[in-house]
Amino acid sequence: MAFAARAQQPKLPTIGFLGATTPSAGGELLAAFVQRLRELGWVDGRNVAIEVRWGEGRSERFAEIAAELIRLKVDVILTHNTPPVLAAKQATSTIPIVFATGGDPVGTGAVASLARPGSNVTGLSSQQTDVVGKRVELLRELVPGLRRFAILVSDSPYGVLEVSEVQAAAHTVGLEVAAFEIRRTEDIAPAFETLKGRADALYVIADPVTISNRVRINTLALAARLPTMHNVREAVEAGGLMSYGPNWSDMFRRAADYVDKILRGAKPGDLPVEQPTKFDLVINLTTAKALGLTIPEPFLLRADEVIE
Repeated sequence: MAFAARAQQPKLPTIGFLGATTPSAGGELLAAFVQRLRELGWVDGRNVAIEVRWGEGRSERFAEIAAELIRLKVDVILTHNTPPVLAAKQATSTIPIVFATGGDPVGTGAVASLARPGSNVTGLSSQQTDVVGKRVELLRELVPGLRRFAILVSDSPYGVLEVSEVQAAAHTVGLEVAAFEIRRTEDIAPAFETLKGRADALYVIADPVTISNRVRINTLALAARLPTMHNVREAVEAGGLMSYGPNWSDMFRRAADYVDKILRGAKPGDLPVEQPTKFDLVINLTTAKALGLTIPEPFLLRADEVIE
């Protein structure tokens, strides 16, 4: 998708997009937002301008991009995932910020409450921590003899919250679990070396680093014969075994409704944070076969999408 480069200060109402990941990882999500925006009457280059920037999963880039968008005097910032949301919030208390996906916006301090976000930030909560127990249950159901699994997570504020929830859910059902932290792409291969022989499966927490490197992570997991559980479909499309979580494309579409209201005069602090209405179970059959896993027919029937 091509967006016109605009070096001059734009005269049109301007949306600044702070992408947490890369064009290949997040391009379809941005396209879903732009499509819904068009349905609401906003067309890029005609009556609105969209400034797109990608952080490529690098935390230092989020603050830089937020500062750049502020210099461009954008009217609203659209972002997703916890680290970019917090970076944008730290950079401005006046420009409205809409997050399309927020793991636990109250727990991470992005908003005061879901009903009354306050300040200049609002959007859609993924409520990822609410379904951690379900993910652990699905892993146990699909991986025969599961006794221990590893968690792969970056050092984001949200990641800390989900790790705690995963550990609690695992201990409840008698599973051993260990967390392995990665801060950047270069940390991924060493993390796999460290967890070698110490896990029967891998739980990958969705954040800018893991989503940007989803192919690399899934390739290493497959080589290590580790079934993977992800938060989002996009990681399963890139070779992961399965995911259970909200539909991110749908959430990006819904984020366009927030941006529309703000461009028409609404204050972000008055717009309650919405929660997902549907959680999808996605399974990659090709990956299952490569791992030598047989997916029971009843399990397949429960899946919302089967990738072959």
